[in-house]
Amino acid sequence: MDVTDAYRESRDQLLALRGEHPRAVAEFRWPEMGERFNWATDWFDAIARGNDRPALVIVEEDGTELRRSFDDMAAASDRLAGWLSARGVRRGDPVVLMLGNQVELWESMLAIMKLGAVIVPTTTAVGPAELIDRIIRSGAAHVIANAAATGKFNDVPGDYGRISVGAADGWADLREAEAFPATPLAHPGTAPGDPLLYYFTSGTTSRPKLVEHTQTSYPVGHLSTMYFLGLRPGDVHLNISSPGWAKHAWSSFFAPWIAEATILVCNYGRFDPAMLLDRLRRWDVSTFCAPPTVWRMLINSDLGERPESLREVIGAGEPLNPEVIDQVQRAWDLTLRDGFGQTETTAQVANTPGSQVRPGSMGRALPGVPVVLVDPATGRPVDGTGEGEICLDLAQHPLPLMTGYRDDTERNDTAMGGGYYHTGDVATIDADGYITYVGRTDDVFKASDYKISPFELESVLIEHPAVAEAAVVPAPDPVRLAVPKAYVALAPGHEPDKTTAFEILKYAREHLAPYQRIRRLQFSELPKTISGKIRRVELRAHEEDSGPRDEWRDDQFPELRG
Repeated sequence: MDVTDAYRESRDQLLALRGEHPRAVAEFRWPEMGERFNWATDWFDAIARGNDRPALVIVEEDGTELRRSFDDMAAASDRLAGWLSARGVRRGDPVVLMLGNQVELWESMLAIMKLGAVIVPTTTAVGPAELIDRIIRSGAAHVIANAAATGKFNDVPGDYGRISVGAADGWADLREAEAFPATPLAHPGTAPGDPLLYYFTSGTTSRPKLVEHTQTSYPVGHLSTMYFLGLRPGDVHLNISSPGWAKHAWSSFFAPWIAEATILVCNYGRFDPAMLLDRLRRWDVSTFCAPPTVWRMLINSDLGERPESLREVIGAGEPLNPEVIDQVQRAWDLTLRDGFGQTETTAQVANTPGSQVRPGSMGRALPGVPVVLVDPATGRPVDGTGEGEICLDLAQHPLPLMTGYRDDTERNDTAMGGGYYHTGDVATIDADGYITYVGRTDDVFKASDYKISPFELESVLIEHPAVAEAAVVPAPDPVRLAVPKAYVALAPGHEPDKTTAFEILKYAREHLAPYQRIRRLQFSELPKTISGKIRRVELRAHEEDSGPRDEWRDDQFPELRG
């Protein structure tokens, strides 16, 4: 059996086991990839040649659309691969790819793969200082960016090839590739363990880590993500995610095309919930994935009637709050499902289609992913029920796991210590294998000797109509050593005053256990990474600073004492 047939057999096995999670876990096996494998050549081209079904549809803010079939994408990436080869792009060359949601992004990813080069996805939001770090640490041999962004590289030193989409001084225009012949290149000869992707993490607590993925860890590993999303051949899949981050590759590249589904992209200058809901209906979206922040905005704008074609709704990027799941269920009679994974892996844990969703739980370990919860006190897996760090068992050779952090022995030793890959996330597991997120190991803290999960408290806070976003951190306290403090970004129409503070603190008191009570509250915009994740490390540092506090305390309100 050749690699394409082996890949298809594993894919079809998961499609057939939709709704049968325990059986899928018991029976699924990763495909044997042999001595050489290249996803763009061995899988994408195999399903794309002569296939006129839409592979990619990009809808702009004004409603205009660009539509490319699978065959179009195969031919366009052939042309671009030939042109890039003529420009000196070689197997193993790291190529920084800094594009938005535009057709050239997908063409470039396929073309770079076909050459056996290494993709270095980069968000367009980075500045010159971050670009210098990425160019140096990735060893970039080439850069592909939009002409309007080339000025960011004026002060970025390095002998790298400069390729722009559109004309720019000193840069080769990628659009010249349109005149190149669409001649398929020979297989680049990449081995399953050769590098394919270098990803910079979002850096919520420290300098971004540089993650290396292989020709199989993402391209084959995302079979687990396809199963999580519930994708089927012929689906129209819409994912809300920005290029440059791993979630974009998860749900806007690999998983849909593994399933032979259409990728729908909706571009907009400013997020408009009403427009997004219109797109779901007008373009017959069958599977829709968005972060909880987007789901909350959709709920607040009125979900309206369920889009007729919509079958699967998914949350990703951060844990889902039960209240959000309940509201979507009431409005659309669809179960909003979430899961867990990282840049370092594909999807690890999820509520899969047809499975019972338990409030607060992010589901069960996915087929082919050896998830265990490890007790930090003993370094051994939790036996039965209990709490521990989410890990992958290295003895079972987890295929979707990164090779490691490039040129970072210390971080690798920490991440892979004791025979496990350590995610840095704490969770609980019940007797049926359902895993419930507690928080990052760095974020969980003790107050009055009780363990506090910031996520659990934040989930209650954002149920209050005045709260748009919340982050809970420990604040020093002379009696309890630490108490929960909430930093709150307010929803429109609410003032950062004493009345609002009282209402939020009162709501938290009524809905949390006494030891979990929010004792202090500060109205503030929340510091975030360029990928939009909250940097609690900055808030904790602020609390450790002895400077003045612009905060409200529960002991300022007699009604809240106790």
